[in-house]
Amino acid sequence: MGRPTRRAFALAALSTLATAQGSAAAPERPDPRWPWPRAAAEMRGVWLATVANRDWPSKSGLTADAQRAELTAHLDRAVRDRLNTVILQVRPTADALWPSPYEPWSEYLTGTQGRNPGWDPLRTAVREAHARGLQLHAWFNPYRVANHTDPTRLAASHPARRHPDWVVPYGGRLYYNPGLPEVRAFVEQAMLDAVVRYPVDAVHFDDYFYPYPVAGQTFDDDAAYDEYGGDFDTRAAWRRDNIDKLVRETAAAVKRVRPGTRFGISPFGVWRNATTDSRGSDTRAGVQTYDDLHADTRKWVRKHWIDYIVPQLYWHIGFAAADYATLVDWWAKAAEGTRTQLYIGEALYKAGAAGQPSQWQDPVELSRHLTLAAGYPQVRGHVFFAAKDVAADPAGAMARVVADHYGQPAKPPR
Repeated sequence: MGRPTRRAFALAALSTLATAQGSAAAPERPDPRWPWPRAAAEMRGVWLATVANRDWPSKSGLTADAQRAELTAHLDRAVRDRLNTVILQVRPTADALWPSPYEPWSEYLTGTQGRNPGWDPLRTAVREAHARGLQLHAWFNPYRVANHTDPTRLAASHPARRHPDWVVPYGGRLYYNPGLPEVRAFVEQAMLDAVVRYPVDAVHFDDYFYPYPVAGQTFDDDAAYDEYGGDFDTRAAWRRDNIDKLVRETAAAVKRVRPGTRFGISPFGVWRNATTDSRGSDTRAGVQTYDDLHADTRKWVRKHWIDYIVPQLYWHIGFAAADYATLVDWWAKAAEGTRTQLYIGEALYKAGAAGQPSQWQDPVELSRHLTLAAGYPQVRGHVFFAAKDVAADPAGAMARVVADHYGQPAKPPR
């Protein structure tokens, strides 16, 4: 449990971290003394985002050889930084980075949705990750269809064009409607295809369930609510049940088709504020997953519907509205006594970024996060957003994490 004494110990350690551990940089290549003694098992992960070519491929339309080279370079970088897990986004917008019989090839590969890139990125990623001793988690976005609202821009064969009644435009994007049972069945089938085909180590969802609120706009699911929401007191309760069903059914299906493959979710970092619910965190976040995204993330942990959770704690220590230290403590208590493993999502992309507050200009801020979290036995590791920032590391924050905390390789927890 994250008791005050543990938290006090971790916070006290922060004040001496910089002087006690020095400022050694991470090595640029594997140490010739390999193999090192192994550290205890912990998650050391990195997200590799493909949506909008965020991390990989660096741009659409590269040759297959160039795409492969960029992908393996990200894997090699993970090895050099003594990470052990890559979370690859393989279904960014109701599309696929493998030859799916259900959805078109992703436009982020070739520039044209549905065009065959001439190779199988997911198959290659699994093979090359495993050859390097890395786990490969397949990252899916369940309901996002497009980052625009024009169905005619989708591939002619796209299921959203064949079933326009499945789709809701909202906030400048298209989404599948989570309230339709046929939508839920389809997205589960489409995602499960990858699990059947490839020995991925885990299935991973991000933070998008019902979309983030947009001021002045309404997510139009009236017809679905009228047809399926009769047993619920409120629309919000019905929406949460829809997402609960997606999580439970996906978990069961993954275990059925590939036993041993895990299922994890990375939600927005605040379940509910304490001012809304006494069980919530002492935060003043503008978004609460329970109320706004209709994702009861705390329930999923407490009931062990998922194998691991990676709350996105993308704030610095001491941030008034959502203090990293406060939220690590809250999530540790939420995970205590459960079989759901807790990892912390870290905002590497903020380190040294223009417009970020002074705390993020300090390359030691991220290392302080790991020192603080080490005071909680429930925290089994960290995942960094994202791969492009691991590779570039303009502020040296990742190098500092490696030097301070990843002196030895570690296996991921199981």
